[in-house]
Amino acid sequence: MAEAIELDAETPWTALKGVTSVVVEPHPEPLVAELAVSGSKSFSNRALILAAMAKGETQLTGLLRSDDTYWCADALRKLGAGVTLSGTSVSVAGMGRLRPDSADLHVGSAGTLARFLPPFLAAGDPGTFRVTASKQMSTRPVGPLFDAMRAGGARIVSEGAHNCYPVTIHGGTFRGGPLTMSGSVSSQFISGILLGAAQTKEGVGLTVEGGIVQSDYVRITLDVMKHFGVEVEVNSSFTQFRVPSGDYIGRDYAIEADASTATYFAALAAVTKGRVTMTNLGQKTRQPDYQFLEILEQLGCNVQRYDDRTTVSMEHRLQGNFTFDMKPLSDATLTLAAIAPFADGPITARNVAHIRHHESDRIAAMCASLTAVGIEVEEHEDGLTVYPGTPKHAALDTYEDHRMAMSLAVLGVAGSGVELNDPGCVSKTCPTFFTEIAAMGVGVTERS
Repeated sequence: MAEAIELDAETPWTALKGVTSVVVEPHPEPLVAELAVSGSKSFSNRALILAAMAKGETQLTGLLRSDDTYWCADALRKLGAGVTLSGTSVSVAGMGRLRPDSADLHVGSAGTLARFLPPFLAAGDPGTFRVTASKQMSTRPVGPLFDAMRAGGARIVSEGAHNCYPVTIHGGTFRGGPLTMSGSVSSQFISGILLGAAQTKEGVGLTVEGGIVQSDYVRITLDVMKHFGVEVEVNSSFTQFRVPSGDYIGRDYAIEADASTATYFAALAAVTKGRVTMTNLGQKTRQPDYQFLEILEQLGCNVQRYDDRTTVSMEHRLQGNFTFDMKPLSDATLTLAAIAPFADGPITARNVAHIRHHESDRIAAMCASLTAVGIEVEEHEDGLTVYPGTPKHAALDTYEDHRMAMSLAVLGVAGSGVELNDPGCVSKTCPTFFTEIAAMGVGVTERS
């Protein structure tokens, strides 16, 4: 386990190796830029896993090369899938239900992989699979997923804390059948069951109780499953799902740009009175964080949407005195909080209590960071209220959280600059982030 955690600190795709902090300079002039946003982590890992679990060959394009996708590709290779990478293109030779007799797998800090892979391990051929995770991921319970799998026959043995990694999963034990689970903690648990259900002997009839946090990501899961040949029956209220037992079929797939990552670049246009065009993210996406652009419009920004690109521009100070329900796009809560000090009135984000259980307690971490730079903020159980002010320069912790790091960089650009410790955590979803903002004209200095 210790070796796995040490290895997880860096992958071949990790950026900023040996860099202990990054200084982001203030940028008082408008930022004007065009850029292609890196591939979606959510789509990348869904597509990688389904291509590997399919019969036949798949060509993927637009893959995100990040720590999370590295660990996904690594695990799939160890299970016997052929995964050949060339830049952001991937050739995958699928293995269907075939599994080796045993394998030691590591999921790093990849929440998607930690939730999506176990059902496939338990539903496929017999085998014994030990799965470890990073220190951070090992503290995040996976109970809703594991308990639902056990109800369908899966044998999962925890080595330490119950329902936490590391675990041993026994293949050929997850038979499926009628299952019930809560959707109020994470949509990834629901997606994990749905993705793996097709390889169970009986298929799965899933009942979801308590609503689904970020149900748009479950819709994305269903879309990707359908592309690879498995269609799920679902009712209009998204509480009943029926997944037939069947085979995934290898089919070429183009991965979308990441709408969550795009929020940081859109935010830079908003707070610098600039203009940023994202050349590969269009209005037809299902990704919920694309809705962040609607929030920017309410704050006074101009947004131009096309099928293949999106432009955000701003001429005036951001407008405040708004309260936003961020539950559908909770990953953008930190982006909103980072630009809120530059509005002419307070901005409140609500209904995101669940983000306290992500890579960090994101509500507490952002409140502490804003306080450290002199911004008045009120912490709520399910969100925060940020008041107008001028952030002062400070050295801030990133909490090993990629979204904290990128949001605080936006804050520093529009404020008095910021020094961010452990900036390499952006490698989880956007290893090139600091290179990208430097190319836009922001002063970025690495410190070892």
